[in-house]
Amino acid sequence: MVKMSGGQALVKSLGREGVEVVFGLPGIQIYGIVAALRDEPGIRMITTRHEQATTYMADGYARASGKPGVALVVPGAGVYNAAAGLANAYSRSTPVLLIAGQIPRGAIGKNLGAVHEIADQPGTVRSVTKWQRQISRPREVPDAVFEAFRQMRTGRPRPVLIEMPPEAGVEQEEVQLRSPARISRIVPSPDDLREAARVIAESSLPLIYAGGGVARSDAEKALVKLAETTNIPVVTSSGGKGAIPDSHPLSYGSCFSPRGERQEMNQLYEVMQSADVVIGIGARFSLGNPAGEAATLVNINIDDSELTRIQANTIPLHGDARATIEALLPYLIEAGARERPSPAEAVTAARSLIAYYDIRLKEPQYAVLEAMQKGIPEDAFIVWDVTQFGYYARTHYKANYPKTYMDSGYSFNLGYGFPTALGAKVAKPDRPVICMAGDGGFMFNSSELSTAVKYGINVVTVLFRNDSYGNVARDLDDAFGGAYGTDLHNPDFVKFAESFGVVGLRAKDPLELERLIPMALEREEPVIIDVPFGDMPIPPAPQFAPFYNLPWTQPQDGLIQS
Repeated sequence: MVKMSGGQALVKSLGREGVEVVFGLPGIQIYGIVAALRDEPGIRMITTRHEQATTYMADGYARASGKPGVALVVPGAGVYNAAAGLANAYSRSTPVLLIAGQIPRGAIGKNLGAVHEIADQPGTVRSVTKWQRQISRPREVPDAVFEAFRQMRTGRPRPVLIEMPPEAGVEQEEVQLRSPARISRIVPSPDDLREAARVIAESSLPLIYAGGGVARSDAEKALVKLAETTNIPVVTSSGGKGAIPDSHPLSYGSCFSPRGERQEMNQLYEVMQSADVVIGIGARFSLGNPAGEAATLVNINIDDSELTRIQANTIPLHGDARATIEALLPYLIEAGARERPSPAEAVTAARSLIAYYDIRLKEPQYAVLEAMQKGIPEDAFIVWDVTQFGYYARTHYKANYPKTYMDSGYSFNLGYGFPTALGAKVAKPDRPVICMAGDGGFMFNSSELSTAVKYGINVVTVLFRNDSYGNVARDLDDAFGGAYGTDLHNPDFVKFAESFGVVGLRAKDPLELERLIPMALEREEPVIIDVPFGDMPIPPAPQFAPFYNLPWTQPQDGLIQS
């Protein structure tokens, strides 16, 4: 055991867990931690301009690196500000550790008006964290950090919270540091695997539905091997984009379509609804199993609460995605699943039909997305903020490298994109990182341009500008007789970028992105590309509206509209 302060114990424990960067904003109640970070050469702190960016950046870092991201904030308002990033990480099952300060131990729960005091601080983020602990003294630190990382590395990865009163950060006592936990991947029993393999081998039209759990398990290569060995085609959720290359002959692409109400655009749904066996891998099936009760659902998920939630006719396989695929493959081969003929021609035909209607309908966002795709390297990380183009990208953007496509999941956090992209670039400084944002969302965290310049985080941001919260304006126009409160007054974004020392470029036409994006990447500096566009018809949002019957635009459950 070694005598050290709580702040030192915390930082040393983070280092033992492999942490190399902390995204934080220094302030009172966390001085002991900040001082320990200052004196620890193996960990650097990236200071943001707002606490919201700390957890967004930690989320982007975690998704790009595959390792937990760490954020540090003061208590009270700092936690509230960081909560948006926790909600986003929770929706995308991202391992993020939020380290929060606390008010002095003797004042907790007494409502004395201490600086940054809020009642039941952990309760304010309990719904968007998997696990929480308060550290009261230095010797408690190693066990708390050990358990925080064990929680993030086992089961379904999601954010966790550690909070520490200011005294615990500076007090000293004998501390026993711990090594990281040995984590074993969960695998279903041989009998369950054998039964699932038999059902899959005997099926006529099986289909793999891959979700975000594939990426969280680093199971992309295993998924491709499963598809190629068995000749079973793959459909991905938006969270699963990149789990198998969209260019792979057995990949249908993403199942979510912003034009699902058009009969000719329902090709993927028709494919899924005709399946007699659906193999779900790391997927929530948030809209239900599209094949319905007529199909058998072989459901592979690390979260046992998700296994039988979808339908009764399920073979649940509780296990890690990669380990379960690897364990299942020998049983599939033994059952004869590899003798299935290749459906590659049918997959190609379906994809060609979808592309044909995209071109025939001449939707302008299709041409813009194609131009962007030509200008973006295949190995680039691309972070889509909640934008009108982002909705379209969930179906149409082609992701051919693992983990390179990032969106906000069901949380739909407007403004998350830019700081999340910064975190991804910190994790992978040698890879291109591009943020796609609208003018409304970008301004949520535009002050982080300062952070990008200070630390040399060379993200290219494509900023679609229509001087409006365009998606909301369209919905109000279409369903409520006119927009209200949606017009925006923006700065000159080129001059705004340049005022921070960021390179500012302006496109005359969105199709110029094919040329401007490579030009921006060559600069190896933070770059903003201002892309003005006019009244562009955008498919109704959200892209899965046909399934929800737009409850925010019309009465539901028999309620009377006056």
